[in-house]
Amino acid sequence: MNYIIKTEGLSCGHCDAKVETALLRVLGVTDAEADHETQTATVECDASVTPQQLAEAVEAAGEKFRALSVEEA
Repeated sequence: MNYIIKTEGLSCGHCDAKVETALLRVLGVTDAEADHETQTATVECDASVTPQQLAEAVEAAGEKFRALSVEEA
């Protein structure tokens, strides 16, 4: 499955890397790419991963990061 996460709070490449690392720690996520310029993250994962898990991972990556929405791509 593929998801697009609309985010808030990403301001640089370091922020992107923190969010990507947090998303890749979710069991079942095989790829994650965050982009501070578009304030989105794209995720590839298996069907066992829920949108809530992805949103929680983004928010756990840093105090200022927020997941505004998680939609199937």
